[in-house]
Amino acid sequence: MSTSEMRRVDLSLVEDLRAEARRLGFSGLGIAGAEPTEHMRHYGDWIAEGLHGEMAYLAREDAVARRGDLGATLGGVRSVLVVTHPYDQPDAEGLPADASRGVIARYARGSDYHDVIKQKLEALGRWLSAEVGKLEARAYVDTGPILERDLARRAGLGWFGKNTMLIDPEKGSYFFLGLLLLDLELPPDEPFEADRCGTCRACLDACPTGALLGRDGSGAPVMDARRCISYLTIELRGSIPLELRPMIGNRIFGCDICQEVCPWNERFSEASEEPSYAARSDLDGPFLVNLADQLLSMSGKAFARSFAASPLLRTGRKGLLRNVCVALGNWGVDDAVPVLSRALSDPAPLVRAHAAWALGLIESSAAFQALSERLVIEDDEAVVDELESALQTRSFT
Repeated sequence: MSTSEMRRVDLSLVEDLRAEARRLGFSGLGIAGAEPTEHMRHYGDWIAEGLHGEMAYLAREDAVARRGDLGATLGGVRSVLVVTHPYDQPDAEGLPADASRGVIARYARGSDYHDVIKQKLEALGRWLSAEVGKLEARAYVDTGPILERDLARRAGLGWFGKNTMLIDPEKGSYFFLGLLLLDLELPPDEPFEADRCGTCRACLDACPTGALLGRDGSGAPVMDARRCISYLTIELRGSIPLELRPMIGNRIFGCDICQEVCPWNERFSEASEEPSYAARSDLDGPFLVNLADQLLSMSGKAFARSFAASPLLRTGRKGLLRNVCVALGNWGVDDAVPVLSRALSDPAPLVRAHAAWALGLIESSAAFQALSERLVIEDDEAVVDELESALQTRSFT
């Protein structure tokens, strides 16, 4: 078979492959070659500057090596299928303005996307194997040391926005990425080379914590993860820095602000039709007081059972309670005092510390009493510091 005949066969297969991907619910499919990425220098500089925060797994030597070489993940890899799966969900009525309710990032309001997309990717791999014969395929959904967004750009699916998200000019950025590494060579798509952000600064100006730093000398967008609300409410395991707590507002898991203000999402994003991503009733703008009561009544094991199929499992009970306490403090009304006072007796010092901070923002005699009584019996040094600071913060009446 001649090269031209082989290419016609390949292109025909690719068209059938795209059709199967659409049938499975993917909104887009692109093909990238398996050559090493050109972004490792930028990635290395980002790590060297410590902008990854406590996400040590991003800096491990073996993980960095695998990000730079797909062959270290799948020997003999020759091409990569990159798929997109939309997840946009509208905010519940009144959010995010209603400070008495918690805002959960759109992607996390329903079932865990990892399982949903991986099952579809594996089905796509089985279809392809049936078409071409035995092949080795490995599915990844944000679970391995791979630069997914770079591969998606190389596969022609969009460009890196100033908010570091991959933006599709026809769909916006509310979509997940999935990868299927193949030991089969397929014709790659043209990379997406244009930067269509232009002079727009919407995301940079809207980020409450100043986590978005613009583009570096190479044109790559830079984020200080240590200041990102998503990092602070999900990845960070310890105490949220004092100066950043007020900026988090009522966002208790993740943050969509830089996507919400993006003109490409305002124009083109559409709600996902995937039933698994539909918001759980208890995660669709939950009332902070009710959610705090629920979490305080749970053990760690009960939390794990309740959120086993949810992305919120990642924070653990104490992490989510920490976030809710911060949001209650930012709400700052007397109605939050009873549940925050109860949180002062939580087994987790992390929860007690943030409850103390929150109570320090509420000017009431009940808040003052709760803090004073806890200070007498508290034995954790970090919590004592928070209690003393809270008592000095306001003039309680």
